[in-house]
Amino acid sequence: MFEREQVAIIRERMQEEGNALIQVVVGPRQTGKSTMIAQALRGLDVLAHSVSADDILSPTEEWLREEWQQARNLQRISAKPVVLVLDEVQKVRHWPNVVKGLWDADRRDSLPLKVFLSGSSSLLLRRGLEDSLKGRFELIRSPHWSYTECAEAFGFSLDDFLFFGGFPGAAQFVRDERRWFSYMKDAIIEPTISKDVLEEEEVRKPALLRALFELGARFSAQELAYNKMLGQLNDAGNTTTLAHYLMLLEKAGVLCGLPKFHPKELNRRKSSPRLMVFDTSFMTAAMSRSRELVLADSELRGHLVESAVGAHLLALAPQCGFEVSWWREGHDEVDFVLSDADHIVAIEVKSGRMKPLNGMSTFLKNYPEAMRLVIGGSGPSACSLEDFLENKVRLPWPLEG
Repeated sequence: MFEREQVAIIRERMQEEGNALIQVVVGPRQTGKSTMIAQALRGLDVLAHSVSADDILSPTEEWLREEWQQARNLQRISAKPVVLVLDEVQKVRHWPNVVKGLWDADRRDSLPLKVFLSGSSSLLLRRGLEDSLKGRFELIRSPHWSYTECAEAFGFSLDDFLFFGGFPGAAQFVRDERRWFSYMKDAIIEPTISKDVLEEEEVRKPALLRALFELGARFSAQELAYNKMLGQLNDAGNTTTLAHYLMLLEKAGVLCGLPKFHPKELNRRKSSPRLMVFDTSFMTAAMSRSRELVLADSELRGHLVESAVGAHLLALAPQCGFEVSWWREGHDEVDFVLSDADHIVAIEVKSGRMKPLNGMSTFLKNYPEAMRLVIGGSGPSACSLEDFLENKVRLPWPLEG
C-alpha cells in the first residue's frame, strides 16, 4: 500500500521521547489522514488505543473522557508511552475544553500519554485548537495529493493530474468520468460545504456561500473584485460577507483569494483577490465539462495549469514559511509572488493562454532583489511544469524532511 511522506513523520512522533505536545493531523476532507495514522501504527512496538467519534451515534464529552481513561489505564501498566488516537474528535461537543482539561491533568501527573487528534472537518478542528489549546499542540499537515504521489500511486500522467487532481478516493473513477463527477460532488464537495463550512454559526446565507464556491472554482487563477462577484452572484450580500465566506472556504482547504503583492499589509488587504482552488479537481468538477474538451481548450487549459501551480504553492507555503500572492500594475502582471521577510520569488507561468507581456520585467525593476522563475518556458530561469510539480526546482526555502 502506498504511504505518503507524512506517515514517516507520524511514526517518528509516536516514538519520540520527551515531546508531550498533542499531535494534530489536519488537512482537507478525503486526503487520507486516518489512513496515515493507521499505517504509522503498523509495525510499531507500542501500545495504542484508537477510537473514532464517527463510530458513535452521538459522541458525548463523557464518551471522550471514558476513552481517554482507557488509554490512561494502558499507560499505567506499560513501561513505554501509550499512543491515544482520537479520530473525528471535532464531532464531540465542547471537545477542546475536555481535551485541554485531560491533557493538563496528565501533565500534572507526569503521565507520558501520546495523544494524536484528527478529523474530517479541518475548519472546525482548527477553530477548536485556536480557541482552547494554544501552546499544547503541533500540526502535521495532510494537503491534497501531489502530482508525484498521484503518478506513483495511481499511474497518473500530467494531463490526468491537471484534470482529476489529488483526491485518492476519486482516482478509482478516472476511467469513468460520469462516476468521477458524481463522487467529487457527492462525497467531497457537498460534505465539505454542508458539514465542514455550513456548521459555522456565522454562515447566514448558505446559498450565497455555495454560489461563491461555484463561481470561485470556475474562475480559479483569475482576478475577481468583490463587487464584480456580487454582480454575478445575484445576492443582496456585501463585500464583507463575501470576504468572510471566502476565508471559511480557505480554512476548509477548498478555495482562497490570493492578495496582490505589496510591501504594506494594508495595501494587500484592500486588493482584489485572485481566486485559487486548493486542488484542480474542484475547478474541473465545477465546469462539468469532459476531460477532452477542457484540455483541448487553450484558455481553459491555461487556467488549469496556473491553478495546478497555485495549488502546489499553497500546499508548500505552510511548511516552507512563505506567503503566496500575485502582482499587477496597470496591464503588467506576475502570476505568483512568494515572499517572506528575506526573500521574494516572482513566478511567471507559460500556460499557453494569451496574457499581457512585460509583467516580469516591470516587477523586477520595482523589486530588483527578487528571484525570477518561469514555469513552462525556456531560458536560464525556466523549468518545465513537471519539474516544478515534482519539487525539482530550487527555491530559497528548503522543504521539511
